[in-house]
Amino acid sequence: MAASAPEVGRQTGQVMGFPSEEDQKNQSGQVNHGHSASTCNMNGGSLADLQERESEPQAVACESSEVIMRPEAESIVSDSLAEDDQEVSEGQTVDSSQLHSNDDQAGIPPERKKRKRGRRKKIGYIRKTSKTAPASNAEPKTETRRKTPAKRKLKVISEPVPQTPVLHDSPAAPESPEMTPGGRPKRRAAKAALEYLHNITKDLEHFDVASGKRKRDSPDQPASPAQRKASGRGRGQKRKALDYDSDQCDDTDFDPEDDEEMDSEEEEEEEEEEYRKEMSDLFKKKTAHKHKLVGSNGLSNCAMQPVWASFRNTKTFREEHSSSWVFSEWIPSVSEWCLLSNSEAEKYLPQEEESAAFTLSREGIKEECPLHTMKRFESLPPHAERWDSLFFVGGPVWAMEWCPLPEGAAETQYAALYCNRSGDDRHKANVLCTEQTLLQLWDLGKLQISRPSSSPQLAYALAIDEGCIWNLKWCPAGAWELPTTERKAPHLPRLGLIAAAFSNGTIAVYSLPHPKALTAQSQARGEASQAPLIYRVRRIMTVKLGSSQADHNGQSGPCFALDWLPVKPHNILAAGFYDGTVALWDLSTKSSLQRVRSPDRSLCLFPYHCFLAHDHTVRSLSWCRASSELLVTVGDDRMVKFWDITKTCVPLKAVKRFLPTEVSWPILWSGIFQTQECCFTTLGQQGLHYLDSGYLGHKPFFVCTRKATVWSLSMSDWVNSCVMGDNIGDLVFSLLCDPDCNYANTKRHRFPVYRTELVQFRPGQLLKQAQEEEEQEVGDVPLEEPQSYRGAAKKYYLRFLDMDLRSFKKYQEKPLMKKLHTSEIKGILSVDQMPLNALYKVRFNPNMDAHGWVLSAGQSGLVRVHCVRGLSGSLMHKLVHEAQAQFSAMFRSQEHDATATAVRRCTADTVQVR
Repeated sequence: MAASAPEVGRQTGQVMGFPSEEDQKNQSGQVNHGHSASTCNMNGGSLADLQERESEPQAVACESSEVIMRPEAESIVSDSLAEDDQEVSEGQTVDSSQLHSNDDQAGIPPERKKRKRGRRKKIGYIRKTSKTAPASNAEPKTETRRKTPAKRKLKVISEPVPQTPVLHDSPAAPESPEMTPGGRPKRRAAKAALEYLHNITKDLEHFDVASGKRKRDSPDQPASPAQRKASGRGRGQKRKALDYDSDQCDDTDFDPEDDEEMDSEEEEEEEEEEYRKEMSDLFKKKTAHKHKLVGSNGLSNCAMQPVWASFRNTKTFREEHSSSWVFSEWIPSVSEWCLLSNSEAEKYLPQEEESAAFTLSREGIKEECPLHTMKRFESLPPHAERWDSLFFVGGPVWAMEWCPLPEGAAETQYAALYCNRSGDDRHKANVLCTEQTLLQLWDLGKLQISRPSSSPQLAYALAIDEGCIWNLKWCPAGAWELPTTERKAPHLPRLGLIAAAFSNGTIAVYSLPHPKALTAQSQARGEASQAPLIYRVRRIMTVKLGSSQADHNGQSGPCFALDWLPVKPHNILAAGFYDGTVALWDLSTKSSLQRVRSPDRSLCLFPYHCFLAHDHTVRSLSWCRASSELLVTVGDDRMVKFWDITKTCVPLKAVKRFLPTEVSWPILWSGIFQTQECCFTTLGQQGLHYLDSGYLGHKPFFVCTRKATVWSLSMSDWVNSCVMGDNIGDLVFSLLCDPDCNYANTKRHRFPVYRTELVQFRPGQLLKQAQEEEEQEVGDVPLEEPQSYRGAAKKYYLRFLDMDLRSFKKYQEKPLMKKLHTSEIKGILSVDQMPLNALYKVRFNPNMDAHGWVLSAGQSGLVRVHCVRGLSGSLMHKLVHEAQAQFSAMFRSQEHDATATAVRRCTADTVQVR
């Protein structure tokens, strides 16, 4: 073993580029080390560094031209190399014994002579030949073992070496260096490289065994490098450009074998790829496990958790912050209700006696879709499977609201609405107008989580002489009582209190009775029973601007925005006008300055506070559902403003947004949701937006994209959802996320309730229009787009495409979902076409017992009723049944009391006005 060491070292040196014995025949027997002081430093070191190196004590280790290696030298190679070898960074100097002399150039091949010697850019192991340095200067370097050989190699090369010579304290070290047969001292760097390669080989063997065992144990075998390269997915090797300024003779001394390095890099890549694949599979398994938690409605538990939490929290909030009985003095009296005859009621009725033609197409039901037309105040019965119904009110609907009921009151649901008398009516926003209109109250039946037992029907209507009704608001709570409540004549059981904003700039408050009680009293007085029942009613009070000493006379223009205080005691009414004024009225005040009796014995109420909120029309406003002091307003000046009504000199927050159409502030959210017109929006930014009030500091986010103007928005606190209707006839339902979490997935949970398409008639499709079309047809010249309601109804019919709302399983694959995604941004808007399919008002039912029902209406005058049954679950059913049991137990004892009211409690304290 010892005898073969010189031969092994000699062969390794030749392979790595060292001069051989034949190259050294003409070389002198003794190397002149003193010449190193004047030799050029090839590594880039300065001359001062070389002089410092010369000043240190060094021993010349060349005594003879040829030295035979001693047998014991092999035994101390590993010990001496571990202490003697140092890593040197680029820029370090080298010993003069390691430099080639001029005589060495004769033995170098011609191609190597031509190479320009310059600064070496590769880093290797260079051994200092000094052995006489003091022991205190010795700083042995400890290598940090890495996970793979390639990384360990980089670590070793990058560590700098101290310039202090290393002391070899081994007692067995030879006094004179080993010599080559040519007389040149054998470079110990070759031994270092050889030992380094042996260590790398051992590590690779252990690494191959361990990785092979790991691959055998793993179920999935990663693709080989050849397969990965063939498939185009693997990472190729980096091509190293040739460095013509480097010294190949010296660089090859410290370059490991290329094959082993390539194998190690490929194995490292395979190991990393395998690890990535295992982690990816594990993550996919966890994600799939989470997404497998899907309810019977097809939605994941993550999407339904906010719905369940919202249902419980809303129930708790309403129990704590809603009054059970308010305004006990405002009880309807039959003496104030006068039934009109048919001739008297004719001037109040809508002029459209027949609806536009339409067809109904329900997803998943294969049935014929014949054309339908409906008479005024006529309705279709609820569908046997989908429960949806439809009725015609006579004109375009611009105001609509559900009647609020207490939690647990499983009674009939009512809705109040207003429609224009004609489909072609045009009104100027800056002009006060007065005309005869009709406020309709529709009976929709008992809307539980079951099919309604009866069709919608008109309960009664109020004849109005104050003009168009631009907004309607019911008293949020405390105004409803049982229809079986017995009262002394002429009083009637109260259905609710409603406020209506008119186009003449005034607001009226009415106390509406239950329809059955009103009909019974009318028949008792001998009044003929007729349909529809239209009454002229004396209002409870008129709410308007100005004061008792100075009448405002409508200087602020019509009233477009209206909202009733949602928290107890529900005694403040807020309204916004054309000139940007916002006024607040205290309905329970006893002040003689605000509450004035007019000569006709009607009550007139003036505001206790007014302020200029916007530079233009106040489009919409909304109370904060959790506070009686916070209000949000949006106007035609494109501003969104948050107000503290106790300090209205400056808004709490003002943001300039698009031209808004409606705003809503839910109970559990610290901000507002608003919709916009499409005239001031960029492509893809039109639809439903959320804007935080600044309390929690959430960033604004986009809920749903629509390409057309979104006219109406309605929020449901019970199911944490909203619906919106736009100008192209799409009713979109959006399931909101948790108010306190990330909003990234909000856009995913949106569904079309139904779509309304305009379809042109085929010649002769309608019998009444066949003859007219033949007479009007002029060759092949297309007719212009009709600009009137009746003209559009003669040319087009409506096609309703309903989505199956019983379940949301695989909703992304449904055709209506694909059409929804397509119509969100793409498509053409026909701005010159009469929007016969437009939706102007949508409303979610605010009652606990009917929390899944939605009303929608628009230009056609057709009002549709839908139930989002997919959101109902066992938790909702349980809480609803508990509330119904509690309600029945509370009022069962009052059924036989002649003077019983809905709730035997006093009116709550009023809010103190500051």
